[in-house]
Amino acid sequence: MEFGILGPVQVYDESTGRGVVPPGAKQRALLGALVVKAGQVVPVERLVDELWDEHPPANAANALQAHVARLRRLLPPPAPGEPPHEWLVTRPLGYALRPGRIDTDARRFHRMVAEGRALVGADPGLAADALREAMALWRGPALEGSGRGAICSAEASLLEESRLVALEALYDACLRADRCDGITGELEELTTAHPLRERFYDLLMAALHRCGRRAEAIGVYDRARRRLLRDLGVEPGPILRERVEAVLDHREPAPGPWPPGRAAAAYPAAAVAAGGRTGPDGEAGAAAEVGALREEVVRLNSRLEQLSRDQRELLGRLERLSARRTALR
Repeated sequence: MEFGILGPVQVYDESTGRGVVPPGAKQRALLGALVVKAGQVVPVERLVDELWDEHPPANAANALQAHVARLRRLLPPPAPGEPPHEWLVTRPLGYALRPGRIDTDARRFHRMVAEGRALVGADPGLAADALREAMALWRGPALEGSGRGAICSAEASLLEESRLVALEALYDACLRADRCDGITGELEELTTAHPLRERFYDLLMAALHRCGRRAEAIGVYDRARRRLLRDLGVEPGPILRERVEAVLDHREPAPGPWPPGRAAAAYPAAAVAAGGRTGPDGEAGAAAEVGALREEVVRLNSRLEQLSRDQRELLGRLERLSARRTALR
């Protein structure tokens, strides 16, 4: 059996070959929150907030208890030969899911991505295949249909960021394995879906350049620059600028989107942080600084994309309310 949160929350039963999806939104939110906090006692108050947000029913504790009882009936019994096991237990302060040896698709995804990334240096083609297999675990947006409570929303955001980072690693491996033809369309879609994420533009430019589509690669840079200036008021970062210079100079782009051998030049602050040393210790310090910078950029890009979506939603609501007010006058 496996708990699935990479898509609609479900319990996958290997004995029957089917996934059991709780029928109601409250049931899905409850199961999602308990799977995210598996092995931990989740207080009643947090679960009430997760299911009802700011509008809990008058008898919220009893209503939660009823949902827990329904969820217990949905969970399959232990497999033949397995000892009796109570999945969902009641504790003085709340409820806990005891997964035992049962895995989640999210943990399996993280393991497979780590294994794929470890293969990039030795066999990028095999790494790309492994990362494709990891991506196939996704059935839709993480915790889809589980509401917008704090537990599920936070975990969904973290998992989505992990998915995007894994996609970056996948296309990096494809470039290293000279598989540029098959990824340009996918990267086009990703730059459209995540227009503030510079790394996808960089990967797309590298792939187009490898395929001999130099003019299109330059066009991608122009598109990225216009979008970043319009939405954020900033120019593309140093690595994206280096990529377009390589295209303009007819130089073969480096195999990866963020060439490690040239990272210190792209991020002068990293060299400063290393104390200006040029030996192995200085290079290690610079590499560590670059890694920290990249993680921060990834986090900020994700936050900016969310803020952009929230802004569009608020503007739409404002327009609808203004139109309604005008109509009522």
